[in-house]
Amino acid sequence: MQWQSDINAASQKIKAFVRKTPVIAGCDLGIGIPIDLKLEHLQHTGSFKPRGAFFSLLTESSNDRSVVAASGGNHGAAVAFAAQALGHNATIFVPEIAGAAKLKLIRQQGAECHLVPGAYADALQQAEAFEEKHSALSIHAYDAETTVIGQGTLAAEWDQQGLDADTILIAVGGGGLLAGALAWWGQKRRIVAVEPVQCSSLNSALKANNPIDVAVSGIAANALGAKRIGQICFELVKDNDTHSVLVTDDAIASAQELLWQQLRQYVEPAGATALAALTSGAYQPSINERVAVLICGGNPNRDLFASD
Repeated sequence: MQWQSDINAASQKIKAFVRKTPVIAGCDLGIGIPIDLKLEHLQHTGSFKPRGAFFSLLTESSNDRSVVAASGGNHGAAVAFAAQALGHNATIFVPEIAGAAKLKLIRQQGAECHLVPGAYADALQQAEAFEEKHSALSIHAYDAETTVIGQGTLAAEWDQQGLDADTILIAVGGGGLLAGALAWWGQKRRIVAVEPVQCSSLNSALKANNPIDVAVSGIAANALGAKRIGQICFELVKDNDTHSVLVTDDAIASAQELLWQQLRQYVEPAGATALAALTSGAYQPSINERVAVLICGGNPNRDLFASD
């Protein structure tokens, strides 16, 4: 399909509903190289997710149709926000690992929120049952074309803001954001997919040469804890020979603290995961390589730095 033309059209369709998030070029975080940052955690509801949610609803919904989604938290909040803005009722199913902060955020957007024992995959089963019973419109968190196209508007926007980087580091959960970036950039830029060791659906799929189920746990599981990488993302990763690296929970927590100490940007673990690849050495740029990092989520469950 013509990904770039679809992403350009999506950018126009959703521009009245989403924020153009800021960038910092040549940022010095004391890690030895200047990097470019895209602060997408300053998007509505604290993550990139409204892009895909709005495009999906604007493309697929009818006025009287209810909306359902399964989410680790951020997607649910985005779908609830978009549904409320466009006049739809939303029902969101979230796993018990989502955390109180994200549950509160979803409910603040006017959605009916159901807490499901287990992980994201369990919430997805409940959402699919609700979809069938009520003929609701399901907005998938990552493995749907409209979601991927919507997330791709972030990459298009970053280019319009003057992105000058050879390599872009992006955190991966189910793969909607990574897929959107690959759909826009293809092989024009080097994309590095970054996952926690304990949520490694893409890395595991690449080793198996096929998406497989993995166990998920760790500090970023409520945002990056997809049991299986999305098929759309996996195909784009294979087509574009995307580099995959893993980072530990300790590295993620250290990157969170660095963003706070250096920039006073307080993000959730998923939002610091891409940066953790640089700070931990999991990804080591070559000399003069221009590197950019996407900060994707800003909904932490607790104040890690309250005792500082």
